Amino acid sequence: MANEEYYGSWKSPITSKMLTGGSIKFLDIFVDGNDFYISELRPSEKGRSTILKFNGKIFDEILDNKFNARTKVHEYGGLSFAVKDSEIYFSNFVDQRIYKKNKKGKYFPITDVSTDRYANFIIDETKNLIFSVQEEHLENEVNNSIVKIDSDQKVTKIAQGFDFYSSLVISPDNRKLAFLAWNHPDMPWDAAELWLADIEDNGDLKNLKKVAGSKNESIFLPRFANDGTLYFVSDKTNFWNLYRYSTGVIEAIYPMDAEFGLPLWLFGMSTYDFYYDNDKTYIVCTYNKDGFDNLAIIDVENKKLLEIETEFTYISNLVVKDDKALFIGASAKNPKSIVQLDLKTKEFEVLKKSRELNINPGYISSPEYLEFPTENNKTAYMIYYPPKNKDFLAKKNEKPPLIVKSHGGPTAQSVAILNLEIQYWTSRGFAFADVNYSGSTGYGREYRQRLYGNWGILDVDDCANAANYLAKKNLVDENKLIIRGGSAGGYTTLAALTFRDIFKVGASYYGISDLEAFHTDTHKFEAKYDEKLIGKYPEQKQIYFDRSPINFIDQLSCPIILFQGEDDKIVPPNQAKLMFDALKKKNLPTAYILFEKEGHGFRRAENIEKAIDSELYFYSKIFGFELSDDIESITIQNLK
Repeated sequence: MANEEYYGSWKSPITSKMLTGGSIKFLDIFVDGNDFYISELRPSEKGRSTILKFNGKIFDEILDNKFNARTKVHEYGGLSFAVKDSEIYFSNFVDQRIYKKNKKGKYFPITDVSTDRYANFIIDETKNLIFSVQEEHLENEVNNSIVKIDSDQKVTKIAQGFDFYSSLVISPDNRKLAFLAWNHPDMPWDAAELWLADIEDNGDLKNLKKVAGSKNESIFLPRFANDGTLYFVSDKTNFWNLYRYSTGVIEAIYPMDAEFGLPLWLFGMSTYDFYYDNDKTYIVCTYNKDGFDNLAIIDVENKKLLEIETEFTYISNLVVKDDKALFIGASAKNPKSIVQLDLKTKEFEVLKKSRELNINPGYISSPEYLEFPTENNKTAYMIYYPPKNKDFLAKKNEKPPLIVKSHGGPTAQSVAILNLEIQYWTSRGFAFADVNYSGSTGYGREYRQRLYGNWGILDVDDCANAANYLAKKNLVDENKLIIRGGSAGGYTTLAALTFRDIFKVGASYYGISDLEAFHTDTHKFEAKYDEKLIGKYPEQKQIYFDRSPINFIDQLSCPIILFQGEDDKIVPPNQAKLMFDALKKKNLPTAYILFEKEGHGFRRAENIEKAIDSELYFYSKIFGFELSDDIESITIQNLK
């Protein structure tokens, strides 16, 4: 029989250790010959990324544990390895050199010791070359280019002049190279261009030609089909759709009001690949519509789309080999897993899970997808999770506290999948709203660009209106509204707590408190991103000041806990420290937890566990409820 207990005090089997214990994070999938290769991040190994080989039967780790396959290009990295004829090429995190592991298992450095970084490798055995994106870190500047690396480890630039390069792909005959390029102040989802070049015998490029892209068009994921036709994704009709280019003509494949592309935060992102059957070309693809991912096969010749029924509502990193597709899949009931689809039978097989779970469904909250009204007669979206724990009932007439999450990016998307971090809260009696505010991905270019010039306004409005919407429906306690977020979501959190009165407490994970300091002290990839979101700097310097929470501490009247990585190069630690000092000075309850050897986003198991437990402890002290968990206390300044 269920016990009556205050929300927040419910005893839950979903502990912080469960969030990391035995868990892994799948990063990328790569095809070589008859084998798939998967990279995975392991919190239990201090955030190390390794590479596994899947030969159709078993997964075999092929990287020695002294190596960490992770590139720092654009700081966010992405696909950090390539395989050719069973030989592995990868970027090692510690020194950012490219290493090769040959068929005999011996390791060789391919690049010299330097401050340079490499990503997106293409191995061209016909010319004995490696093509790669290079990020050159000099004393006062960072230069990005495409390079060739020869057998003598000589690195030569073959394309330069743009601020950024990505998505290198070589044609089946090794004669053409396609790539994406863009310049500040654009991000790749604003105005990435698709370029095509001939490859000379020595690996140099000639006859460079822009194929697609403009100031109002973003290109994503070029790929060559076996016949040499170049395919890509463009959002020129508001939604990212599939196109192909051949003999100077661009042709739409299957127009839809759906997203076949993604914001290019990482190298190696993949939403489609080719499948060949009876000399016909098909595209196996995933597309996002109404907040959910879908799986389909497109008959390219007849331009027909066949939906593939699947339980997976999140699908990423899709690749195809012969008649098998592999992807990272998840749903509201299942964690992220490596999934194989037989393209002949349409049968799915889960090959490897990111974690093994044995949790009674009575502790798992099911998501509800809600569209709600917001400012300017618009609507926004959220995924709502009510409290759920089979062992407890709420006290009579009590309503649950609500946690509103503002996701990072801000050009990102929250998805409805089994997320133990969310279930950690809901199984303890919290309601949880994961908001896809204006600026989020998944709803077209127009929705993404709503936030341009309005960062710190519309995202804050949408998070506040999500909370108001749930409170007015009597689903949550209007006096116990919480907001939390990381990175750009941390900024939205701090802005909401500073410039609105609706939230009573908040948690910022490596969030931005001073927009002007962020503008002058962040990495190259996002160095001009804020000019799209806020305004040109220094011409509109006053707007940066006016939207920076640090400048308006006098408007703050609620407690905040701040989490930060000591080695964060994207949002440096001084941002959180400035806010912490200001909150202390104002005598508001606050806590600041700085994690050593962590960057932007925590990777070590012990730090991930401490952060969420500390956040729960903080809320318990602010709202005055007893914890059922034995959690290590933290120092809270100005707690009365």
